[in-house]
Amino acid sequence: MKKIGLIGGITWQSTQLYYQLLNTKVAEILGGSSSCECLIDSVNFAEISEKQSKGDWDSLHEKMADIALRLQNAGAEVILICANTMHLSVPVIEQKIAVPVLHIAEVAGEAVKAKGCKKVLLLGTKYTMELDFYKDILKNQFQIEVLIPSKEDREVVHEVIYKELSKGIITEASKNKYLDIISKAAKEGAQGVILGCTEIPLLIQQKDCSIAVIDTTMEHAYAAVKFALA
Repeated sequence: MKKIGLIGGITWQSTQLYYQLLNTKVAEILGGSSSCECLIDSVNFAEISEKQSKGDWDSLHEKMADIALRLQNAGAEVILICANTMHLSVPVIEQKIAVPVLHIAEVAGEAVKAKGCKKVLLLGTKYTMELDFYKDILKNQFQIEVLIPSKEDREVVHEVIYKELSKGIITEASKNKYLDIISKAAKEGAQGVILGCTEIPLLIQQKDCSIAVIDTTMEHAYAAVKFALA
């Protein structure tokens, strides 16, 4: 089993979900008392969030790269960033380390393809929805048409992530807001929705939606297990 290095704390709620998914999947595949061999380097989300809001991406890229290098030096054989948005840092990370980074957008693209969807809604932080790093992979590598919510709805999605989900707060009102946004996209022809923030699966699941749901947290964790056990 290859050792998985996780960059966590963005947020700790989603990081604990990764840890649960990784270990559950390894036990399911290998049986018995098997569990995942992994390392976790967890950051202070308050610092990350502040730098994101200020647009200090260069500093964040360097921080992510330093953590990835530390994990590699500690024995990690593949790196998992437990947050969709911070995959913005992948090009900088890849310049510093020799082990692979499992890119969540590529994993999402494979999952969308497997579900037979050609047009999807992308939900996530405003950075994930508005910047091109995620959408370009879906469009260029997988020929997937990507919809994003209106500016007003993007603010709603973003605010719920940062003010509620990142703190473990789950409300029916916010769930209904998300479902309304997903319903609008379905009317525009979206065949699926990418939960492009690792906290959104805490709020939305497949049973809530009439279109396909791509849970990037689960897909990312399972892809990591597949890599580790190959």
